[in-house]
Amino acid sequence: MDIVVSGAAGNFLAPVAGLSANGFRTVVDIDLNGTFNVFRGCYDLIRKPGASLIAISAGQAVNPIVLQAHACAAKAGVNQLVRVLAMEWGPEGVRVNGISPGPIAGTEGMARLATSDAATKSRTDRIPLRRYGEIGEVAESAVFLCSSSAHYVTGTILDCDGGSQLGDARDMAEQFRA
Repeated sequence: MDIVVSGAAGNFLAPVAGLSANGFRTVVDIDLNGTFNVFRGCYDLIRKPGASLIAISAGQAVNPIVLQAHACAAKAGVNQLVRVLAMEWGPEGVRVNGISPGPIAGTEGMARLATSDAATKSRTDRIPLRRYGEIGEVAESAVFLCSSSAHYVTGTILDCDGGSQLGDARDMAEQFRA
């Protein structure tokens, strides 16, 4: 075993005042504890130079989003787990990184969040590249992180998000472009 990807993810929309302790705990258990369990569980099989572990994170780890306190907390924990494991397991030659996808077309999450053409346009207008990402683009990010091109990369969270974490890309400058 040379490569392990942990894509643990659970989420739903809920205001904190309406979020039960069980709901919060469930998302943290799936996202953060799930990633820990996958990585800890494979450690004895993968602890060798050249091994690569990848955790799937999310933009909520660094950018707060209303109705997402549970996912924000869980994915922030995933990012820190990646960094700590990169430090602890790096001396053995094991690289640990994360990928933080933005809105990705054809996923359950986007199907639930953008339920109309108008909602899709509103979301894509805010993304600097003006489109959703493709599943294959996230896969190619993983291929890169596992490749020899990334042999000196560890503890990194790679944003594969079309620039969506940069902020709202709609601006007044568009009206001045010719």
